[in-house]
Amino acid sequence: MTTGINFWDHEVWAFVVTMFYLFAAMILANTLRNTIKPLRKLMIPSSVLGGLILLLVSVIYEEFSGRAMIPTMTLEMLTYHGLGLGFVAMALRNIEKKQDKRSRSGAFDTGVTVVSGYLIQAVTGIVISLICYYLLRSFWASGLLLPMGYGQGPGQAYNWGHNYEALYGFEGGTSFGLTMAAMGFLSASVGGVIYLNRLRRRGVLKADSDGFQETEALTAEQLGGKNEIPLAESMDKFTVQLALVFIAYIAAYLFMKGVDLVIEAGVLGNFGFNTVRPLIWGFNFLFGTLFAILEKALLRGLHKKGVIKREYTNVFMQNRIAGFMFDLMVVASIAAIDLSAFGKSEFIVPLSIICVAGAAVTYAYLNFLCRRVFPNYPHEAFLSLYGMQTGTASTGVILLREMDPNFETQASDNIVYHQPWAIVFGFPMLLLLPVAAQSVGKGWITLGILIVLFAAMQLIVFRKLIFKKKKKTAKS
Repeated sequence: MTTGINFWDHEVWAFVVTMFYLFAAMILANTLRNTIKPLRKLMIPSSVLGGLILLLVSVIYEEFSGRAMIPTMTLEMLTYHGLGLGFVAMALRNIEKKQDKRSRSGAFDTGVTVVSGYLIQAVTGIVISLICYYLLRSFWASGLLLPMGYGQGPGQAYNWGHNYEALYGFEGGTSFGLTMAAMGFLSASVGGVIYLNRLRRRGVLKADSDGFQETEALTAEQLGGKNEIPLAESMDKFTVQLALVFIAYIAAYLFMKGVDLVIEAGVLGNFGFNTVRPLIWGFNFLFGTLFAILEKALLRGLHKKGVIKREYTNVFMQNRIAGFMFDLMVVASIAAIDLSAFGKSEFIVPLSIICVAGAAVTYAYLNFLCRRVFPNYPHEAFLSLYGMQTGTASTGVILLREMDPNFETQASDNIVYHQPWAIVFGFPMLLLLPVAAQSVGKGWITLGILIVLFAAMQLIVFRKLIFKKKKKTAKS
């Protein structure tokens, strides 16, 4: 009698082998970073370096064997869920105590800054693509995939690239969008390393820091507080932390599935299928964060009423879960990079210019903004925001961790809680994406609207500085 599958079958071991590749790449990268001093001084995060190593090995393997070393779908799945689970873990932390001076508007300012980043990327991208249209006859709205690939990541880059290809005649749009997202990860790594090395040369950050020893010294204290559940009883404390993460994430999945059923029923028409569905499933980390906050509030309420006697969430362990998920997500996302669009000669010039200009403009704009809007933690704010605006939120966390390994500044909280504001202020830009693709004329109209929206965002994000100057002028 056969069960249909044997323990020696490839399917039984495929996922485990994939995880081995990812962990081996990270361990190798971390070993190289710790043993090679010039490499250590470059301050490349181990997960980023591991992803690049695995990408190189995968390309060589595929060149000689003719098949992929790691299934791309598995890497994309790990990237997608790693981001969502990492955000849930960060949201489950208790974050009342901070060592820096906290700005009450930190999450709001971050949300507006993120939208400003999307807008300046959109303006940069569509200006370049319109020029390329007149010179090279390439697709006039392809530049709008820049904020999707850089700011939103592979999911939205794929969705909108596919929409442009299927609905508006942008041949190769899907590949264009995915390649844009891949270049975003590279831009995040390169730009982040450049900034970290600037800090090292100025003495702000040391490449041979003692952060590891400091973290180890704090571990015993952070593993459990007086009112928390024991480290080990009938269920291990770490198991409880993981269970809380997955409960919140599955609650988010059920909510998104419910919305999807409404869309499938045709209530929202084509708008639901083409716009709402990609947004809902693309923002899995946002809904995960929301349900993690609700779960944490429920546990606190039960604790106050005496229904449960101990606190269930632990800051240290949730930080470790988030760190693991983000490390895994980054190495998987870089290993899954697809640069196939560069194989099309008509894409090389517009894609190259858009990607390089997008990275440079994002770097310069955020470098200017963070020193003025986040004066208490400008470097942490820049690293987290630049990582988010070129890769994904987890890339921002990885870069932030080089500067703030224990997430002590408000920058880490801003990454988690800025999302509602980013959606509110960013929604008008999303509505413009299908409009610009309809004709060249509407592309120019879209550019004008984007410039107006960007100007409005600047008034909001720099409001404190603007009104402060006006008050000083009035007094004098």
